[in-house]
Amino acid sequence: MTQVCRHFLNLLDWQPDELKGLIARAIELKKQPSPDHRPLAGKTLAMLFEQASTRTRVGFEAGMNQLGGAAVFLSPQDVHLGRGESIEHTAKVLSEMVDGVMIRTPSYDRLKLFAQNSRVPVINGMTSLNHPCQLLADIQTYWELRGDIAGAKVAFLGDGHNMCRSYVRAARQFGFQLHIACPSGYEPDLASELTSSIILGNDPKSAVANADLVVTDVWTSLAHDESEKSSRIKAFLGYQVTPAVMSEASGDALFMHCLPAHVGEEVSADMLDHPQSVVWTEAGNRLHSQKALLERLLA
Repeated sequence: MTQVCRHFLNLLDWQPDELKGLIARAIELKKQPSPDHRPLAGKTLAMLFEQASTRTRVGFEAGMNQLGGAAVFLSPQDVHLGRGESIEHTAKVLSEMVDGVMIRTPSYDRLKLFAQNSRVPVINGMTSLNHPCQLLADIQTYWELRGDIAGAKVAFLGDGHNMCRSYVRAARQFGFQLHIACPSGYEPDLASELTSSIILGNDPKSAVANADLVVTDVWTSLAHDESEKSSRIKAFLGYQVTPAVMSEASGDALFMHCLPAHVGEEVSADMLDHPQSVVWTEAGNRLHSQKALLERLLA
């Protein structure tokens, strides 16, 4: 009989109270780190990367180490998945050897297929559809600095890709208002998920007005061919986050970017280290939020 286990593939798969519990635990782990807290001693996480990573890889690898466990990095060149072995067979083999699997893959369907064939917890390390681990860190950062994000106004400027889609799901789960501004033709394909608290438009100034949090992401991501870059830059002119744009938000608004940033495109050089920018704290919180997730799934 196939063992039923809990996965973390999509924010909507977890209840709002469960997600808030993860955030609270992440803040607690960050405030009170203990070398004696080793709930994952003897546990191993396989990390399967089909795309490059900095924050996701280091956050999970360091997190497993700090919780007493171990992490094994696997690229397509390191496993037979890159040489013709099916995703189903890879999932079944790894399930026999490790206690959890984190996957970064372009295809959300591929991620789901892996999870369906896994007897151990599977974590979404990013797909072209969504990036739920990043949202845990983002919400943690806001809560640490401003308190509960419920009822706040969040503005997302730029491409309606995986980060934008993730914010749509987060708005539903955490109860904030989301105002999205994308160029025509680059909106998120999530019409069925839009609610009265999620406003989709093309005007950056309107989206940012009185916002409590302003978020952006690269205009040309790992999922896009570099040949698209010039046309994308042209389409997204006017959507760059700058100190002048932030001045339209509330006086104590925060700025976030999941990184890596393409400075001079979606964000100006003087915005990343602006007093309202919390991108470095946000990046660091990938460690703590992912530790809370690992503890919840594997301990």
